[in-house]
Amino acid sequence: MFRLTDKVVFLTGCGSVGAGWGNGKSIAVLFARQGARIFGVDINEAAARETQAIIQEEGGTCEIATGDVTDSAEVARLVEACMVRFGRIDVLVNNVGKSEPAIPGEMDEALWDSQLAVNLKSAFLCCQAVLPIMQKQGKGAVVSIASTAGIRYTGKPQAAYSAAKAGLIHFSKTTAITYAPHGIRMNCVLPGLMYTPLVDKLAEQFAGGDLEGFVAKRNAAVPIGKMGEGWDVAHAALFLASDEAKYVTATELVVDGGLTASPR
Repeated sequence: MFRLTDKVVFLTGCGSVGAGWGNGKSIAVLFARQGARIFGVDINEAAARETQAIIQEEGGTCEIATGDVTDSAEVARLVEACMVRFGRIDVLVNNVGKSEPAIPGEMDEALWDSQLAVNLKSAFLCCQAVLPIMQKQGKGAVVSIASTAGIRYTGKPQAAYSAAKAGLIHFSKTTAITYAPHGIRMNCVLPGLMYTPLVDKLAEQFAGGDLEGFVAKRNAAVPIGKMGEGWDVAHAALFLASDEAKYVTATELVVDGGLTASPR
């Protein structure tokens, strides 16, 4: 089940920000193991090449390209490169994202703009470029990695990030309805507290560098008792990208260990 044999996947943020398995790296490798041909995009070439090497060593297909997906000209170039290489795009995964702590009274306009650009505009630009291709093909699936921060306050002062992720969820819903008659499905994965390489940076931002204490606090906040990992996000994305989810569109798959349902 959940095979993606010969499907072409255009994946943004295919690398990890540090050692270990981030969401994008996990998605790329899992999808390739299920038979997909990956076109991975990342702003960090070294991170993208690490993902590519893993896939190729396992006998999979992965092409990479570097670029800034908050820039429309860059997105057009990257999508064209994918089309030249593979001739089609069956799955788009909008995975880039970045969280910065700030509340409106202490946030400058540039930070607000950058947060909306990386977390929301990037998905719009990729959809703007890829959806017409999928429409011509008569079929396609879009999976956007949002966040539980888009549906509730998660205890961190990240107003711009939360607003952008909420926007991504509703952008996906409304666009999914428009493109449903064309055989295109659009859904979001909403990760909760995940233990990825990004946690090290978050500990610097939100806990003064106390990684051990930060991890313990995040684990304690989850009803299951621990944070999830990039593979949990990847498996959720795999289901939504697969033909087994052919009747699933305009919705969200929450991957949070019960966090958003908890009164804590």
